[in-house]
Amino acid sequence: MGLFGLFKRKNKKTTTQQSKQKRIIIDDAFIDGGWGMEIIEPLWFGVDIYNSAKEYEADLESFTLAQRYVFAIEWYNAEVNNGGHSQFYTNSTGIVWEDAMNGFKAIGADKHYELIKESAKRMGGNPSKTRNEREEEYEKHDPDFEDLDNKFYELENELEDAIKKYVRSNRELFYFDGFIKI
Repeated sequence: MGLFGLFKRKNKKTTTQQSKQKRIIIDDAFIDGGWGMEIIEPLWFGVDIYNSAKEYEADLESFTLAQRYVFAIEWYNAEVNNGGHSQFYTNSTGIVWEDAMNGFKAIGADKHYELIKESAKRMGGNPSKTRNEREEEYEKHDPDFEDLDNKFYELENELEDAIKKYVRSNRELFYFDGFIKI
């Protein structure tokens, strides 16, 4: 699934279309082959980032911590690439900030960890998991993220390599064989 398919996804709680099922197999052959965000495709369709933190947490229960971290990192990456840290925090995706930060630490992406840690500090230190509250925090703190955005863009190639190394070193935590509703 490409990036554009990701953003076309409708909120699973409000869609009126009948959902279709797709079988996804993530095994050694998949992991050893070429892949990108598809490594966490089961989470794209199974985890709701648009509503409450409680729903987000409940949706993540059937996935590993490693999958959760890469999912959050990919959301962070997509949002910051599209509109910077401001977009990341003021959109629904900001709910994943802490998972992305912990994920950067887990995969050994220390420079990215420092970037998101600093961005959270500029948002008041512990950004809310609730979008409206995060937007209020953003207005209150009026963070300037330009320097962090620029550093992020300079590190872009390092992130993909770190994710692939992490997944290949922890492959059993990414195995999946099942059907997802799309």
